[in-house]
Formats: sequence, C-alpha cells, structure tokens
Amino acid sequence: MSEVAIEAGRTGVLGGERARLALRYLCFAAGLLINSFGIAFITKAALGTSPVSSIPYVLDLAFVPTFGETTFALNMVYIAAQVALLRRDFQPIQLLQIVANLIFSAFIDVSMGLLSWLAPVGLPAQLASLALGCCILAFGLSIEVAPNVIVVPGEGIVRAIAGKLGRPFGTCKLCFDATLVLIACGLSLLFFGYLNGLGVGTIVAAVIVGPIVNVINAHLPLIGAIRQL
Repeated sequence: MSEVAIEAGRTGVLGGERARLALRYLCFAAGLLINSFGIAFITKAALGTSPVSSIPYVLDLAFVPTFGETTFALNMVYIAAQVALLRRDFQPIQLLQIVANLIFSAFIDVSMGLLSWLAPVGLPAQLASLALGCCILAFGLSIEVAPNVIVVPGEGIVRAIAGKLGRPFGTCKLCFDATLVLIACGLSLLFFGYLNGLGVGTIVAAVIVGPIVNVINAHLPLIGAIRQL
C-alpha cells in the first residue's frame, strides 16, 4: 500500500473519530437543555424545585437576578471549588464545565419563559406536573451522562469531594443534596420568614429522579446507542 493511501486512511480514521466526538458533545448539550426544561417544569408545579436548584431558586425569589443567573453563579462557585480541591489533579478539559454551565443556566430562564402559561391549580394537577417534570429531568440526565464526555459542575464538585474523602460517590451525592436543601431552607427563613420555593416537590424530586434514570437507562435503546458513539 502506498504512503498516500496509508495517510488517507489515517486521515479518514481521525475524521471519523472527530465526528463521533462532536456527536457525543452534541448529545451532552441536548441532555443539558432537557435537564433545564425538566427543572423548570418541576419548579412550575409550585411544590418546590429540585435539590440542586434549591439555593438558586430561593435567591431568585429574594433578589433581582433570574433563576438562570443565580444558577450560573452558584455553578461557577462549584467549578472554582473543584480547582481548589483537586489542584494538579483537575483536568483542564473540565473547564468546559463553564460552557456547559452557560448553556444550562441560560436555558433555565428560557424554559421558565416558555412555561409561563403553566400554573397547575389544585394538588392533583400540581403532582401530575411534578411527576412529568421529574420524568423530563431523568430523561435529560440519561442523555447527558451517556456520551461520557465532561461532567456538569454539580456532579463535578461531588466527585471532587468523594475523591478527597475517599467515600462512595452516591453517599457524597446524598449528603451534598441534603446540605443544599438545608442551606436553602435557612436562606428562605432568613429572607421570607417561611419556606418559600421549597416543599414536598423537593423531596419527591430527590427520591424518584434517580430510579427513573435507572429505568430509562435499562429500557431505552437510544441511551445504548449514544454510549456506543
């Protein structure tokens, strides 16, 4: 085989790998957009937002910045904390979390605007909206994780903490989410004197989203196809 043919073959392989990598990042971005919509849907049920969004939502209710803007600010804190915790072990590729944060946070505001019409009346309608929002969020999480590229800031900080403490990721995730909700409760009581933006929906989202993700991962062929990219 001539050198030209060999070089052409190598170029074709590299081009294919780049195309697959680009497609994986595209799937990751799609997952972020779906996640944002799911969080907005949960929030619109008016039973409380998801645990990871509890602090930004309380801050949104108390101050001028939007839900998306407060989410972006807190996620930037998470990224800075990862750099501080991991130091030399922090992989530069994970700085793409900043881009992911921008997409995720911006679309939270877009989603809240798109769902401005949604105001379920009565507990059954609120619970139905909450359940649908949890399913949307779980689907987005499955799409986001399947490409196995970068992590989002909320997951990245938990991984950094788990690595430093030598504890299982799941245990650290549970403690981290619980801490976020407790801080959000404290802020809500400080700013409003009562729990505003938090409620049974926060607990429901914390409990059922994970199992729904497991069902989607096990039974939706799309997830397997994305993993094979």
